[in-house]
Amino acid sequence: MPYRYRVLVLLFLLSVITYLDRVCISVAGPRMQSELGLSPYLWGWVVGAFTLSYALFEIPSGAMADRIGARKVLSRIVLWWSAFTALTGMMSNFWALLAVRFAFGAGEAGAYPGSNSSISRWFPTTQRALGMSVVWAASRIGGAISPLLVVPIQQAYGWRACFYLFGAVGVVWVVIWYLWYRDHPWQKSGVTADEIKLIGSGTAAEVHHGLPWARALRNSNFWIILVMYHTYCWGSYFYLSWLHTFLQKGRGMAEDEMKIYSALPFLGGMLGNLVGGASSDFLSRRIGLLWGRRIVGSAGLMLSGIFMLGTALLPGKMTAAILLTLGYFSMDCMLPVAWAVCIDVGKKYSGALSGSMNMAGQLGSFLSALAFGKIVEMTGNYNTPLIPFSMSLMVSALLFLRIDPTRQLEPEQGVRELPKAA
Repeated sequence: MPYRYRVLVLLFLLSVITYLDRVCISVAGPRMQSELGLSPYLWGWVVGAFTLSYALFEIPSGAMADRIGARKVLSRIVLWWSAFTALTGMMSNFWALLAVRFAFGAGEAGAYPGSNSSISRWFPTTQRALGMSVVWAASRIGGAISPLLVVPIQQAYGWRACFYLFGAVGVVWVVIWYLWYRDHPWQKSGVTADEIKLIGSGTAAEVHHGLPWARALRNSNFWIILVMYHTYCWGSYFYLSWLHTFLQKGRGMAEDEMKIYSALPFLGGMLGNLVGGASSDFLSRRIGLLWGRRIVGSAGLMLSGIFMLGTALLPGKMTAAILLTLGYFSMDCMLPVAWAVCIDVGKKYSGALSGSMNMAGQLGSFLSALAFGKIVEMTGNYNTPLIPFSMSLMVSALLFLRIDPTRQLEPEQGVRELPKAA
């Protein structure tokens, strides 16, 4: 097996663990709200605190991965979030829980920009969307199996035990990653010269500088990417923060029903990531990078908005499960494309650019988490928040059509880019 695919296996496992830990609190949410006496609005703050700190630390974490490499950065990140995952299980009041979730988000910031930075160094241009699609598909596997694990564990031992167990898993990954991984293909013993040539990797003389912020802030492409991802996250964070509560309290599912039906959207998301990444790379080779990225990204977002609107307007348990699954499939067709765009545009600054994009997105996630809880308290209806969220996804679809992945923040000398469509 080529070494770049072995790197991808480790990033795949990282992503599974990431979403096991993230989705765990959403699955345990109804029990935690009941035991700790939290209203929908206060629970919105709990699930939103993670995204706020996550957003604040995205850019420095992503830039650090560009500078010193994903080996050290991802090791630090996983150890930190594993500790605060375990600490979540020890909390007994709102303020302590809020502080721990804020620290959890600060620690996990940079996980995906770090993965993006790693893929930018280990994969050739025409395989990067596919590489990120595998990483993001893994996150959906983590989201899908989380309720299947959390529900029986909390039924047998209580919700706190889930956080202790999941916190320990990350430590095992860190040991394997730090001992085996290297930041560049040429640093890894066993990587052939042919694979290094295919990847187009740099040499020991290559130096990664900080993102040229003055140039980036004057670049319209940079801002469109950020706003597109911000509006996308208004809709997407529902699946990570409120989905399980929505199915139980909004659609009347029992806990054992929710365990099964809440896994379906994540399985749809897994498939969507693989289809979206492969389709974008295929179209990029056939019709050019510009429309190879735009078509898949925009179409996925528009369809997801339509399916979420349908969920809000149509009653029934199965209707919600089916439409939300189709919505997450469509939405996640876009996800690896957006992260591949950060590599296309950012090149050696891909970690910082993807960190900037994810920061903008997680600010949207934070506002989304609070808005969902507040709207439910005001209206007494769990369907109503999905209407503005669906509109946000449609706006994101229109913005994706304005992104130009062929316009780099800093053109690199001697690099021939994929052509635009004729």
